[in-house]
Amino acid sequence: MTTAPIAVTMGEPAGIGGEITLKAWAQRKTQGPVFFAIDSAARLKAVGKTLNIEIPLKVISAPAEAASVFAHALPVLEIPDVANVPFFLGLPEPGSAKAVIAAIGKAVTLALAKEISGIVTNPIQKAVLQSAGFAFPGHTEYLGHLAGGVVPVMMLAVERPTPPLRVVPVTIHTSIANVPKLLTTAGILHCARVTAAALQRDFGIAAPRLAVTGLNPHAGEDGKMGDEEARIIAPAVAELRAQGLNVIGPAPADTFFHAEARAAYDAVLCMYHDQALIPLKTLDFAGGVNITLGLPFIRTSPDHGTATDIAPKGIADATSFIAALDAAHNFAKRRP
Repeated sequence: MTTAPIAVTMGEPAGIGGEITLKAWAQRKTQGPVFFAIDSAARLKAVGKTLNIEIPLKVISAPAEAASVFAHALPVLEIPDVANVPFFLGLPEPGSAKAVIAAIGKAVTLALAKEISGIVTNPIQKAVLQSAGFAFPGHTEYLGHLAGGVVPVMMLAVERPTPPLRVVPVTIHTSIANVPKLLTTAGILHCARVTAAALQRDFGIAAPRLAVTGLNPHAGEDGKMGDEEARIIAPAVAELRAQGLNVIGPAPADTFFHAEARAAYDAVLCMYHDQALIPLKTLDFAGGVNITLGLPFIRTSPDHGTATDIAPKGIADATSFIAALDAAHNFAKRRP
């Protein structure tokens, strides 16, 4: 069992990342996994003072120091590009992009060096980063790049409902118009194989059961509402079954997420973003966790955005962030 701490990245400084990091430490300092923030101690102190959630902070020089500090103060690892980030809740500034990217990069460096057991990333403001030259659609793709060019898979999970729901969107951050063009048999195969391996290694499910949705209403209605099911999705399902995986589908998405349906699978591959996220967020809006599969390290994240509109109000809910910490910790316990 690993005892290395979890690294928490700063995320968008104008958002709720600092607030939920502080709240998570206050709620879990005696019973949760040890974590530290890659952030500016001065910024976190200002966030706490502004929102009336002041907690003790302790600057550390290495992850190994976090364990001895954690019960008494939130450990903060400062790096040059992050230490002087300006404090401005609710007002994203392109000038913060360098610090946000540097925090992610430092976390990955520590993960690859085995100095931490996992990474929990606070939400980023993608438009702000991209306006500063960031060339990736989001965290998932950037982490894959930093990990050596792997093609990671996004899973979102809520464990509180019975049965739980774990969804994997095959296409992610793209328009609905682009989905049919981007959907391929090879892409479905990749997502399914990576998901099955992660269910075994990180969730402890010896024989994973996968489900696959259709793209069109009624899964195409035998071709009357589209041919993607017969032309792209069904061949992937057949190949996965031939390889020995337990896979069902393609099935109509509108009947695939109620409790009885969820009992038939451990994870479901969905064809596009909202097909996956709408049922998940309806089941448990506050408790969802974003998990990146296929990386050589553990990465989770709260399943929400930067929420800059409420950042100055001090009302952010840390439930999803805490769930992400717990998920990373549980995965790490299953890894050598």
